[in-house]
Amino acid sequence: MSKLLIVDDEIDIREFAKRFFKKRGIDVYTASGGDEAHEIIQDQEFDLILLDIRMDEKTGVELLREIRESGNNVKVIMVSGIEEEDMIKETEALGVQGFIHKPLVLDELEKIVLAELKA
Repeated sequence: MSKLLIVDDEIDIREFAKRFFKKRGIDVYTASGGDEAHEIIQDQEFDLILLDIRMDEKTGVELLREIRESGNNVKVIMVSGIEEEDMIKETEALGVQGFIHKPLVLDELEKIVLAELKA
C-alpha cells in the first residue's frame, strides 16, 4: 500500500484530502505544520509528500530543504495558492516532482498524485 503524507496548516484541506485518498486505498498521514511533519518523516517512510508552501511555523520550502539535507529523496509535490518565481526555482533545485495550485481541483490532484505513486 502506498504511503502519503499531507502537510498543510488548513485542517479542512488536510482532512478533505485525507478522506479522498483513503477511499483510493492509500495509507494517509497528516501534519499541521513543518515541525510536526519533520517528526513524522523521521519515524516513517513515505512514497509521496503533499507539502503546502505557506505555513506559519515553518514554510514548506524550509521543510523540503531539511528533508533533502537529511538525505531523504522522497517524492514531493508542493501545494500553493500563489506562484513566486524564486520559490519555484528553489524547490525545483531541491527536486520536487511538481506543483498543485489552490484551490485544489480534485481531478488534477488525483491525476498527479496517483501518477507519482505509480511511477
